[in-house]
Amino acid sequence: MVEIGDRNCTIVTEFILLGLSDVPELRVFLSLLFLLIYGVTVWGNLGMIALIQVSPQLHTPMYFFLSHLSLVDFCYSTIIVPKMLVNIINNDKSISFLGCMVQFYLFCVCGVTEVSLLAVMAYDRFVAICSPLLYMVTMSQKLRMVLVSTCYIGGTVCSLFHLCLALEIPSYRSNVINHFFCDLPPLLSLACSDVTVHKLLVFIGVSSLEILTIVIILTSYLFILITILRMRSAEGRHKAFSTCASHLTAIVVLQGAILFTYCQSSSGNSEDADKVAAVFYTVVIPMLNPLIYSLRNKDVKEALRRVAGSKILS
Repeated sequence: MVEIGDRNCTIVTEFILLGLSDVPELRVFLSLLFLLIYGVTVWGNLGMIALIQVSPQLHTPMYFFLSHLSLVDFCYSTIIVPKMLVNIINNDKSISFLGCMVQFYLFCVCGVTEVSLLAVMAYDRFVAICSPLLYMVTMSQKLRMVLVSTCYIGGTVCSLFHLCLALEIPSYRSNVINHFFCDLPPLLSLACSDVTVHKLLVFIGVSSLEILTIVIILTSYLFILITILRMRSAEGRHKAFSTCASHLTAIVVLQGAILFTYCQSSSGNSEDADKVAAVFYTVVIPMLNPLIYSLRNKDVKEALRRVAGSKILS
């Protein structure tokens, strides 16, 4: 660090990530735990993408969006977990300023893209359940590409905005971040200058994204609920409710964790609680999403049996 003036303010060239715990006895347990979670995440998401690609019966709009969600979840976890594992094992927990900014930017891209994809998937379920006869016509390949591209572009643009806020911090009181990855709220808490405007802009940006996606999701599921209640088939109602429950569960966990971290006032939100919430949306959810959305699905199980059977026969 290079000191530049009063109050021990410095220009930072690298940060120190404290991680989840400073208890040496927990190193082995945490490293094995997160290595296992990361292995399941990689296997589950990449396996899901491969299964969708090689199974013609899964070439539908629903699984098209699921494949992109799996890709985002894989990237999401890969941006965070490997560096976290290295920091748990090694005594050197440093990360360069550039590395910190790159990690934060990519993390933000994946986060915004995933939240947007969840809203798009809710709209997809709305069309599938409320207009089943027009589903394939409405969710054409062109529309699917437009929706997915919008998610990725939106994630890129929103993340650039947040990255600019991070880069505008001229100096820091310390280079020690009480977190396991580079995120904007911990960086703002270390800033020497007044970052009230920065915090307000972060709150407005995150809240706007949350409100927009939640409105899309709630509107879609309101019409889905009305359609389900009008169904005469008990089996059809059960299948539709099962799909909706899984999707809504993942949405509540992900967006609840994000809102808890970014939209709570600093006086009512401890750093340890932030880290626990961050573990959910950066480590746990990318592992659970393939299970929540796909592995409980009969079509996926059947496709997996066919692929496994063809490999055995060959």
